[in-house]
Amino acid sequence: MSKKQSNSKPKRTRRSFTNEFKFEAVKMVTEQGFKAAEVARSLDINENLIHRWKAKFSQSESDTENDELKLLREEVKRLRMERDILKKATAFFARENQ
Repeated sequence: MSKKQSNSKPKRTRRSFTNEFKFEAVKMVTEQGFKAAEVARSLDINENLIHRWKAKFSQSESDTENDELKLLREEVKRLRMERDILKKATAFFARENQ
């Protein structure tokens, strides 16, 4: 039996990037005003990666803001209830002292 030779390209290893690297690449586009293509070329990565990372971080930011908004609404509700209780207590004690 003869071994079958493959004429395909050698396998490329997939590079992985830290979240910090991704975040810094996205910041170059969003905060420093570079075009995604420029950043991709300078970092030797595909431009599509920049766009995907940007969408990912944007979604993550949105989720965080929604969570924070929910907590703030709950706190406002609690504070209003406390205020209403204090108003009623003040009115009650004002009548008692008359």
